[in-house]
Amino acid sequence: MIENPILRGFCPDPSIINANGMYYIAVSTFEWWPGVKIFESSDLKNYKQIRSPLRRYSQLDLTGDPPSGGVWAPCLSYDGKRFYLVYTDVKTKKGRFYNTNNYVVWTDDIYKDWSDPLYLNSMGFDPSLFHDIDGKKYLVNMINGFKGITVRELDPENLKPLGDYVKVYSGSGIGFLEGPHLYHIGDYYYLIAAEGGTGYDHCVTMARSDNVYGPYETCPGNPFLTSDISGALQKCGHADIVRADNGFYYLVHLCARRTEGAKGCILGRETAIQEIFLGEDGFFFPANKDGYCLSRINEPKGLKEYTESDPQDFCDNFTDKTINVRYSSLRRRYDEFAHIENNMLMLRGQESLNSLHSVSLLAVRQKEHACSAVTKMYFNPIVQEEFAGLTYIYDNLNFYIFGKTADGDGNSVLTILKSDRGEITDLINPIKVSLEAPIELKIETDGTDIYFEYRENEKWICIDVKGSTQILTDEYCRGFTGAHFGMYVHDMLEKKACAGFEFFEINHRFSR
Repeated sequence: MIENPILRGFCPDPSIINANGMYYIAVSTFEWWPGVKIFESSDLKNYKQIRSPLRRYSQLDLTGDPPSGGVWAPCLSYDGKRFYLVYTDVKTKKGRFYNTNNYVVWTDDIYKDWSDPLYLNSMGFDPSLFHDIDGKKYLVNMINGFKGITVRELDPENLKPLGDYVKVYSGSGIGFLEGPHLYHIGDYYYLIAAEGGTGYDHCVTMARSDNVYGPYETCPGNPFLTSDISGALQKCGHADIVRADNGFYYLVHLCARRTEGAKGCILGRETAIQEIFLGEDGFFFPANKDGYCLSRINEPKGLKEYTESDPQDFCDNFTDKTINVRYSSLRRRYDEFAHIENNMLMLRGQESLNSLHSVSLLAVRQKEHACSAVTKMYFNPIVQEEFAGLTYIYDNLNFYIFGKTADGDGNSVLTILKSDRGEITDLINPIKVSLEAPIELKIETDGTDIYFEYRENEKWICIDVKGSTQILTDEYCRGFTGAHFGMYVHDMLEKKACAGFEFFEINHRFSR
C-alpha cells in the first residue's frame, strides 16, 4: 500500500509529469530558497528530492517578498523533448490587488540548469502550460480575484502569444476558483481546478469539453475530490493528473494533517496521491466514489521499483563539499553566507530573523508532528548583537531561537527568544555558558508542546520552560508554508561573526 501523504511536511500545490517512466513532482516553496522543490520516483511510492530549478537571481529574486509570498503553485510539464516550469512570484498578497508575476523556464535535462525566465503576465496566480496532442501549446490562467479560467494559444517554438485570452470556465459555484490544469484525453478536454479556498473547505473541481476553448461542463457529483471532516487528511484540493506507464491514471493533490485534538497544521500543506478512473460515460471518478480522499491506496503494478528514496529522518555531518539539497534558506541564496569547511558548516551572520532581506538560516522542513532537532555549535559572541543557535520557525514573524549570545557585560549566555506575530520576547533568564567551548542544542516537540535542552559536557540539561506549536501553524500565521528546524546566526554589528556547526540532525519521533 501507499501511505498518504507521499510528500510529507510543507510540499503543497503538486504538479506531476511522466517523463520516460520517471515521475517528477514539483511543489511550491513561497519565500524559501531555492525556488520550487522537485521530487523524482519510478514507482509513485518512494521519492527523492533532486536539485531545484530556480537557483539564480536572474530567475527569481525573493528579497523583500512577504511571508507566504514568493513562489506559488508551479506547473511542471513535458512535451516529449523539453521540460517546462511555469511559476508565480507573488510580491504582495493583501488588499484588492495581488501583484503576481508569472514566468516560464525550460530545460532539455531536468537534472541540469534551467533557462532564464520568459515573462508571461501578472493577471493572476497558478498558471499552467498545456501541450496538446497536435503540437499546439496553451497558457491556462486563473483571473485575479477568482473570476474565471482563461486559455491562450502560444507559439510552440518561442512561447509568444498567438491569440487573445479566452475565458472558458467560471467555476462550479463553490468559489475561489484557482489552480487550473488542462488535459486532452480521448475525445475530451478535461479541466481541473481548485475551489473552496486553501483551507478546510478546499476541493478539486473537474469539467470537460470537446473543444479547448469550451464551453466546459462541470462533471456530475462535483466536487471531484474533497475531505471528510473526520478524516486524517484535510484541505484536499489543488490537484494534477498523470497517466502512468501501466495505463492507469493517478491524481496528486494538496492535503494537510492536523495536530491531534487541534485544528492547527504545523506541518503545512502536503502532497497525497489517489487512483482515478475513466468511466464508460467519459467522466473520471476517484477510487472512493464518495469523493473523499483516501489515506491509503494500492501500489501501482507494473512500474519499476524506486530504491533511492530520501530517508524520513535527516542527519548531516557535513562530510560533503556541497550543501545538501534538502536545505532551504529565506529569500536569498545560502551560498552568500554558508559554506562547508573541514567537515563543519560555517554560517556568517547578517540581519536578524525578522528581516525580509538578508538572513543567515539553513533549515529543513518538519515532516511529522513528533520531532526533534539537534546540533553542535561553536560560537564565540563578544557583543549582544551577535547571536547564533537552533531555530524552530514558521516565518519571519513566528519562530523560536534557542541560542548563544553575549550579555551587557560580555559574558556568553544561553537564551530562548519567541516571536509571536512579530512581537519578540525572552522565554527564560539568560544562562551563563562557556565562551569558547562548543554547545549542543536540542528542540523537541510532541506536536503541541516544545521542549529545549542543552549540554556542554556529557549531561543534557532540560530548560524549565515549554513553548507552544500553535504559533507555528498555518491557521495562526495565516500562511501557506509549514514549520522548519534550522541553524541560524545574526551579526547586527559588522555582519562578520561566524558560527560553526559540527552536525545537524532531525528525528521524527518523540523520546520523552
